[in-house]
Amino acid sequence: MAVSYDKLWVILNEREMMKTDLIRAAKISTNAMAKLGKNEDVRVNILEKLCTSLDCKLDDIVEFIPDLK
Repeated sequence: MAVSYDKLWVILNEREMMKTDLIRAAKISTNAMAKLGKNEDVRVNILEKLCTSLDCKLDDIVEFIPDLK
């Protein structure tokens, strides 16, 4: 199953936030942000920090995409 963080970028755009603003607000590493940018897996605690910082739920920032068979 693949993961997409496109919803996260929409929220950042709507709030006129830069990725660096989110890195500071959520206190996450630039490596974690790079993984998000590549739609790679990140630890749950990173997602929790993002949701807390943005005052949203997990499904507001992440979409799980089933593998095609």
